[in-house]
Amino acid sequence: MVRISIAAVLAFAVVAMAQIKPNLAGARNVGSGDGSQFITGGCVNDADCASACCANASNVGVCSAEAAAFQNGKAGCNFVDPNAAATIAAAQAQVAKQGF
Repeated sequence: MVRISIAAVLAFAVVAMAQIKPNLAGARNVGSGDGSQFITGGCVNDADCASACCANASNVGVCSAEAAAFQNGKAGCNFVDPNAAATIAAAQAQVAKQGF
């Protein structure tokens, strides 16, 4: 007989609902297209990422290792942001706010 505690169910629900978000420290590299973005940084396509993998994380690009492209709710590499101009503009605004 398998017993599942309420705590285990709640912990699974929290993990399942967690949403991957790009690391804002990499905002300067979003849309660069030169492979300078680090893993967990934002991207608009594979060309941004040093790993050559822009993973789709709920319609947001996040550079990922190819081996982790389907983990934590990501939908694999080759994401192309349909709103790339807006994403790049938001990243540039983040850079101005951060000052780096």
